[in-house]
Amino acid sequence: MASLCASRATIFKPKKLLTISPTPLCLRSTIFFYNSESLNNHDRIPKGNSPKPQEKLEDLICRMMSTRAWTTRLQNSIRNIVPTFDHELVYNVLHSAKNSEHALQFFRWVERSGLFRHDRETHFKIIQILGRAEKLNHARCILLDMPNKGVDWDEDLWVLMIDSYGKAGIVQESVKLFQKMEELGVERTVKSYNALFNVITRRGRYMMAKRYFNKMVNQGIEPTGHTYNLLIWGFFLSSKVDTAISFFEDMKSKGIMPDVVTYNTMINGYNRVKKIEEAEKYFVEMKARNIEPNVISYTTLIKGYSAVERIDDALRLFEEMKSFGIKPNAITYSTLLPGLCDAQKMSEAGTILKEMEEKYIAPKDNSIFIRLISGQCEAGDLDAAADVLKTMIRLSVPTEAGHYGVLIENFCKAGIYDRAVKFLDKLIEKEIVLRPQSSSSMEPSAYNLIIDYLCNNGQTGKAETLFRQLMKTGVQDPIAFNNLVCGHSREGVPDSAFELLKIMGRRKVLSDGIAHKSLVESYLKKGEPADAKAALDNMLEHGHDPDSLLYRSVMESLMGDGRVQTASRVMKIMLEKGVKEHMDLISTILEALLMRGHVEEALGRIELLLHNSLSPDLDGLLSVLCEKGKTAAALKLLDFILERNCNIDFSSYDKVLDSLVAAGKTLNAYSILCKMMENGGVKDHKSCEELIKSLNDEGNTKQADILRRMILGKETTLDSKKGKKKTPIAT
Repeated sequence: MASLCASRATIFKPKKLLTISPTPLCLRSTIFFYNSESLNNHDRIPKGNSPKPQEKLEDLICRMMSTRAWTTRLQNSIRNIVPTFDHELVYNVLHSAKNSEHALQFFRWVERSGLFRHDRETHFKIIQILGRAEKLNHARCILLDMPNKGVDWDEDLWVLMIDSYGKAGIVQESVKLFQKMEELGVERTVKSYNALFNVITRRGRYMMAKRYFNKMVNQGIEPTGHTYNLLIWGFFLSSKVDTAISFFEDMKSKGIMPDVVTYNTMINGYNRVKKIEEAEKYFVEMKARNIEPNVISYTTLIKGYSAVERIDDALRLFEEMKSFGIKPNAITYSTLLPGLCDAQKMSEAGTILKEMEEKYIAPKDNSIFIRLISGQCEAGDLDAAADVLKTMIRLSVPTEAGHYGVLIENFCKAGIYDRAVKFLDKLIEKEIVLRPQSSSSMEPSAYNLIIDYLCNNGQTGKAETLFRQLMKTGVQDPIAFNNLVCGHSREGVPDSAFELLKIMGRRKVLSDGIAHKSLVESYLKKGEPADAKAALDNMLEHGHDPDSLLYRSVMESLMGDGRVQTASRVMKIMLEKGVKEHMDLISTILEALLMRGHVEEALGRIELLLHNSLSPDLDGLLSVLCEKGKTAAALKLLDFILERNCNIDFSSYDKVLDSLVAAGKTLNAYSILCKMMENGGVKDHKSCEELIKSLNDEGNTKQADILRRMILGKETTLDSKKGKKKTPIAT
């Protein structure tokens, strides 16, 4: 691979970038722009003021392509600023293009317009660009079309395409290109075979690799150490350990001495199959052959020790490499730290992390930090866990919500809430939760703990700020929602609580009955009974049944605010839910309805009470209505009572009759009295006589005569009645 890279590096070495000509008329290398059309005498740059830095021509062209659509107008603009398209300019434009599409458009345009004839170097550059962008069909077409332009192929161009297809995972195309080289007469050396081996072995095609190796040897092409290194690693990737050992021995038998790369490959291969003892043997053998292990050798064996939980050996090897003057790199630290965390050696992990901080070495894998924080918390050293976060900041490693979450959770569990809140403040202030590049998120166990604490300590607003950031990432935690509702309700901000409940409803998040109850009570404490009623309705819509006392509180509050009918609706809901308490309050609501003229509504509520086997104080209602002069309401109520054969005192009848007569409603009194007599419910004939007299006086002689005959016909029956008329309550 090293030889391949070296060969690629020598393909084309760009010349020194173009510089501005001292001649003012030359526009070759740079263009200088001004807002005015021309630089007149009065527009001269004042002495002492330096002009703006001049822009290289290739950079200007790339900027034009990146900011404007590729049209004929843009092409003409480029033509106008470029006197001559030479090799250096074209190559530099391709190299500096913002993306592969711009490079491809420019490459084709200068060729088709006859502005420039591409050579081997510009072909190599565009194929390299397209290969990296995985625009492999375009790259392949350009490669195959080169002879038509009079440009010869060389092996490096084909190696580049084979490698590009391999990196894209299209192994079969790499193989086809390798075979096509032979068909088209392109010479294949060990360089081409190495490129092929690198592709097919990494995709598990070990049998194909063996066949092509044999073919290479039969063609008289001698394998190099790099060839064996590629094949040995490929066999280990396919878990073909015996084959890898066979090639290692074959390598030595052919006089190709294994180097440090070969031994590193063997050590890493045995690590993959969890044979750390064999890896140790090759490490010892390497030193015995006077091949000095490098940082990769030590790091690889440390990784193997950590994988089999031999962390003490890993630490020993780590100290050994430092004693030999081999400096650990970021990969070494990233390899060792997870093993220390798994072995719960948090003190040693802290020491190594401090060493990294002093050397300003950040690990390659940032996920190690959350393991360090979690490990220190599990060990009970919260200060050390907090120091990990400080180290991340010093090493310019982006902190994530997951890191803060672990710290917040553990500080809350330890009861150190003030420090947990400080971490939360930083999390909210920097909007770390919303960072799209974050790989670790805040766990429910963390945010629910801090939200619960804040909601119970008068800081629900801060808790909601956190949760709204979490909601933007898709979090819809019902526990957090309900805690926030309860918190706002306790703090006397029921509108905010109600808004959260509405959000829960829209997002189909399950609500808690306790949260709804706290909201209703919060509105009641603020003296807002109408809103309390709305919150109660919302509670019922979500399938939660209020308790008896909550119903009473809402009804009392509504009555105190003069909202009788609303209280009546709450009473209706309560009765329909089977709550049979608070008859005193029910009577008060019925009385208020009747007094305000909502007779039909009151009668409907009485009907509901009777249906639930409850007996309202009908006598009391009739008495109050008569006393207050509400004869129309009393008449309808009494008529309702007679129709349903309800049980009331005879005195209540008399009160209604007296009230009707006194109000001059003799015909209404006559109608009621007739119904009473039909049911045998008249005891005192004195009121009847008075009514007969009133009827005669008003000219209603017919009704007076009928009433008198009814009295005479039932005199005996009436005299025999004592006390109350007992009839069952209709159900």
